[in-house]
Amino acid sequence: MWFILALLSAIFAALTSILAKVGIEGVESNLATAIRTFVVLAMAWGMVFITGQQNGISQIDRKSWIFLILSGIATGASWLCYYKAIQIGEVSKVVPVDKLSVVITIVLAVVFLHEKMTAKSLIGTVLIGAGTLLMVI
Repeated sequence: MWFILALLSAIFAALTSILAKVGIEGVESNLATAIRTFVVLAMAWGMVFITGQQNGISQIDRKSWIFLILSGIATGASWLCYYKAIQIGEVSKVVPVDKLSVVITIVLAVVFLHEKMTAKSLIGTVLIGAGTLLMVI
């Protein structure tokens, strides 16, 4: 199931880039990001209430709150940078660079979460990085 959800995530992310590039035309990038964020916020809270998970808020511990807030700040910064980048650059070049987040995430997961890096993972990570550079040169 995780693979299907991850694949759907990739499809929606691809649609996000194309739809955003068309929608951002003539709109300031920070305003466009705020509109997108409002829609995401409404959808996320809608799912919380539809699934009846709103009672779980009181059970979240301090550490989780801190890291969820930091994650939200990182997401916001990423979206603000991304929207400005697609506004002034070509989507076909911005998206591959943005997806270097895969390489950065793998490195951070090894360093901070102590996840194992296999030879296969290392080769894949290097190929993703090299492929990104090839696409934007």
